[in-house]
Amino acid sequence: MSFAGHVGVNVNLANIIQNNDIIRVLFNEELGAVIQIRQQDFERLVQIFTDEGFPRNDIHHIGEITCDHQDIFIMTGDSILFSISRIELQRMWSETSYHIQSLRDNSTCAKEEFDSILDMDNPGLHYKLTFDPADDVSLPLLKSPTTRPKVAILREQGVNGHTEMAFAFYLAGFTAIDVHMSDILSGDITLSDFKGIAACGGFSYGDVLGAGSGWAKSILLHPKARQEFLDFFQNRQDTFALGVCNGCQFLSQLKELIPGTENWPLFKRNKSEQFEARCSLIEITSSNTNSKPSIFFNGMHSSIFPIAVAHGEGRAEFSNNEQLKKLIAQGLVAVRFVDNYGNPTEKYPYNPNGSPLGITGIQTPNGRVLGMMPHPERVILKEANSWYPVEEGKKWGEVGPWLRMFRNARVWVC
Repeated sequence: MSFAGHVGVNVNLANIIQNNDIIRVLFNEELGAVIQIRQQDFERLVQIFTDEGFPRNDIHHIGEITCDHQDIFIMTGDSILFSISRIELQRMWSETSYHIQSLRDNSTCAKEEFDSILDMDNPGLHYKLTFDPADDVSLPLLKSPTTRPKVAILREQGVNGHTEMAFAFYLAGFTAIDVHMSDILSGDITLSDFKGIAACGGFSYGDVLGAGSGWAKSILLHPKARQEFLDFFQNRQDTFALGVCNGCQFLSQLKELIPGTENWPLFKRNKSEQFEARCSLIEITSSNTNSKPSIFFNGMHSSIFPIAVAHGEGRAEFSNNEQLKKLIAQGLVAVRFVDNYGNPTEKYPYNPNGSPLGITGIQTPNGRVLGMMPHPERVILKEANSWYPVEEGKKWGEVGPWLRMFRNARVWVC
C-alpha cells in the first residue's frame, strides 16, 4: 500500500502483540487481511463486520498512513522496532525482479523502471482534461430521427478487439457492422455502404509476418480489395477511418493507399522486448495549422489522461530522422506518451514501447484517418479505467473521457 500510494506508514503492534512475542506477530501465517480506510469510517467498518458475525476482538486498528513523509515505522507502543524509507524498502523489494528483467528483457528499460522508484515526488497518474466528459456532443443527433450512419468494424483472423470497438461506436450513435475481411475479399460487402471503418486490435495472422503485415498484404495484393480501399480513402470526401493497436499497424502498412501518409512510421517490436499491457498516460497534442485537426479529437487537444495499452510491437520506426521531422512539421502527431509530470517521454515504463518523442498516434493531413497504438475503446466506460478521480468522476455519469472521440466522429458525419 505504501509503495503504490507513495506515502509513509506508522504500524503499531501494541493492540495485537501477546506475551511480548514480536516475531509471532510479524511473521505468523494465520488467515487475515489488512484494510485501508478513512479514520472516520473505522467504527462503521467494525459494525458491518460484527453485524455479519465476525468477532469484534479480531478487528484491530494497527496504524495509519502519513503524507508529510515517506518513511515506514513498525512500533510497539512508543518503541520503534524498525524504520526505513519507503524508497529504500521498495528498491529492496523490487531488486530481484529488476535483475531478472535485465537478463530477460531490455536492460536499459529495466534500469529506467527500477530507477523511477527514486523519484519521491512522482505525482502518479492524473487527468488534465480540456473538455467535459459529461458533455454529450452527439446527443442532438441521437434525439433526431436521422438514420444512424454505418461504420464497418473490420477484423481479420486473430483480431480480438472488435466487440469493444463496436460498442464504442454504437454508444456514440453509429450502426456498427461486423465486417470480416473475407466479406470484402469475396465481394459480399462493399465499403461504399459505410461512412467509416475501424480496424481493431488483436493479433492478425498471429503477427507472424510482423505487426499488421499479413492483414495489409491481403488488401495490397488483392486487386478487388485494393480498389475498395483506394476508393474509400482517395475518391470520397465523406469517410473516416480509425485504426487501433493491430489496426494502427495495419493502416501504417496501407499508407500507399492513404493520401498524406508518406511520412508515417511503421510499428516494430517494443524497445522493452516484451508485450506491454499496462495503463499509460498520454497527451492529445495541440492542433497544428499545417494540417486539419483530427476529427476524433475536436475539443480534446492538450488533454492528458490515462489509457489502456496492450501491444508487443508498438514502437514507431522511421526510415530516417528526416522522415520524423517532416511528420512533426506536418502536424501529424496526434497522440504521444507523457510521464507523470505531463512531459513527452521516451523513458520506460511511461513510454511502454520506446517510440521516439513518445509518438503513439498519427493522423492524416485532412484529419479523417487516425492510427493509435493504445486502446481507447477498452476504457470508454468510467469503471473500465484502472483509476479515475472519484469526485470528478461523479460528474461524468457512467462513461469516461475516451467516449468523446467516438462522439466527435458522429458529429463530424452529421
